[in-house]
Amino acid sequence: MGAYILRRLLLIIPTLFGIMLINFSLTQMVPGGPIEQVAARLEGEGDSLEAVSGGGDAGAEQQDDGYIGARGLPPEFLAALEVQFGFARIVCDEGFTGEPSVTAPECQKELIPATERFLIMMGNYLRFDFGQSYFRSIDVVDLVLEKMPVSITLGLWSTLIAYLISIPLGIRKAVRDGTPFDTWTSGAIIVGYAIPGFLFAILLLVLFAGGSYWKLFPLRGLTSDGWEQLSWWGKAVDYLWHITLPVVASTISSFATLTLLTKNSFLDEIKKQYVMTARAKGLSEGRVLYGHVFRNAMLIVIAGFPALFVSVFFGGSLIIETIFSLDGLGQLGFRAAVERDYPVIFGTLFFFGLIGLVMGIISDLMYVWIDPRIDFGTRRT
Repeated sequence: MGAYILRRLLLIIPTLFGIMLINFSLTQMVPGGPIEQVAARLEGEGDSLEAVSGGGDAGAEQQDDGYIGARGLPPEFLAALEVQFGFARIVCDEGFTGEPSVTAPECQKELIPATERFLIMMGNYLRFDFGQSYFRSIDVVDLVLEKMPVSITLGLWSTLIAYLISIPLGIRKAVRDGTPFDTWTSGAIIVGYAIPGFLFAILLLVLFAGGSYWKLFPLRGLTSDGWEQLSWWGKAVDYLWHITLPVVASTISSFATLTLLTKNSFLDEIKKQYVMTARAKGLSEGRVLYGHVFRNAMLIVIAGFPALFVSVFFGGSLIIETIFSLDGLGQLGFRAAVERDYPVIFGTLFFFGLIGLVMGIISDLMYVWIDPRIDFGTRRT
């Protein structure tokens, strides 16, 4: 087992490198870069995508072709931005003793090739140095930590509620397979799965957040004004009051898969020989279900919890956050993509990709912990 874990840990390096390389290459082909974003803001155009015909970081190399000159921005300002964002470096003549500057006659700007920029970025990331956001002047790590409470709220509560409801419901459906209860509950969860999350969120707002009916819950935010002055009990109540609608909206579609997976797992186990033997020995139905069937049937469900939790936790539902005015990782990722804030894009991609790969290993260990008969160490791959 130790050799298997070591192989999986070693595979993290090339896998993560490949993920970063593919995404970095794609950004070279996407129209508009951070330089164009800054220029568009200074010119009052809001978004460089309306004015750029180049691609990705290549837009930085296009500055010498008259793009910035056409805007009337000083070339020195643009060159300084390229150096600041890491697209270029200042090279000075031998013997130059002053401060390197794009305005110094003895110095000139030298564009850094994309391959070299990628290797520099990966070297920094291996030291967990994710740099600063281009447009917020804050470390990427601090920026992610600032947005984390929203993702913790949506991810943690949505996952726990989905498991607490879906597993008992799936067991009940397996025991009463083919009955009217099984039929109408299947219809209900499939309808919930089919309803778009944003549409259900809007419906909740209209019904319960001051729309056309009842104003039972707040319209936006994670806490109320003056939350810091409340008692610990008041803080807890206020927090739960604010998260109710967003959590319900983000959870409604997750019941179907988990419930049906639980039901099918139980049905497969109930038909096996050891269940018939346990019943023949006179064991009660509850003892058979929860003493024998549950452990085997729940293997695939429980073992997948780490990966499911991470996917929900770090996914960041942009639509849910937008509708309920929550500033979380979904909003952060969207803004970073629109603004071409590469340190935020690649820093979060590296960090969350690393966590996802580690959680894959933990999921395998969960299988072994739940069912010791499984031994990944005997596998050749």
